[in-house]
Amino acid sequence: MSTKQNSPIVHTHLSFEGRCEEAIDFYRQALGAELIMMMRFKDNPEPPAADCQPPASENKVMHARIRIGDTVLMVSDGCCAGKPSFQGLTISLTVPSESEVDRLCNALANGGQVQMPPAKTFFSPRFGMVADRFGLVWMVLVGPSESRH
Repeated sequence: MSTKQNSPIVHTHLSFEGRCEEAIDFYRQALGAELIMMMRFKDNPEPPAADCQPPASENKVMHARIRIGDTVLMVSDGCCAGKPSFQGLTISLTVPSESEVDRLCNALANGGQVQMPPAKTFFSPRFGMVADRFGLVWMVLVGPSESRH
C-alpha cells in the first residue's frame, strides 16, 4: 500500500498552441485565476526542440502555472500550432451558490459557446456547461452540500 508521500501527483497541463498568454488573461478576468509563474521560450537554458518551436516564438509561453481556487493548472503555448484542441477534456468547477454558477458560465461564454445553459438538474440545484473561446469545455455546478466550503 502506498503512502501519500509515495503517491503520484496528477497535474493538468493545457496547451493553448500560441494563445497561452491570452488564455491566462482571460482566466484571470473570468475566474479570478492567479498567475503563479511564467517562463518564455527565450528563457529556456537548453536548445529548443527543432520540431516544436517555430521561428519568432521566443516570447511565447514555454511553461506557466495558474491557480484557480485551490487548483493549479499548468499551461503553455505548446508547439505554437495556432489552434488549441481540447477534445475529450472537460474541467469541472464546483462553486458554493447558484448565482456563482450563472456568473462563471456568463464569464466563460464570452467569445465561446454555451453548451447547456445553467439550470436545475437531478444532481445539482444549478449546472451549466460552456466551451470557452479556446474550445476548452467547463462544467460549472453547485456541488453536494458535503463538498461545499
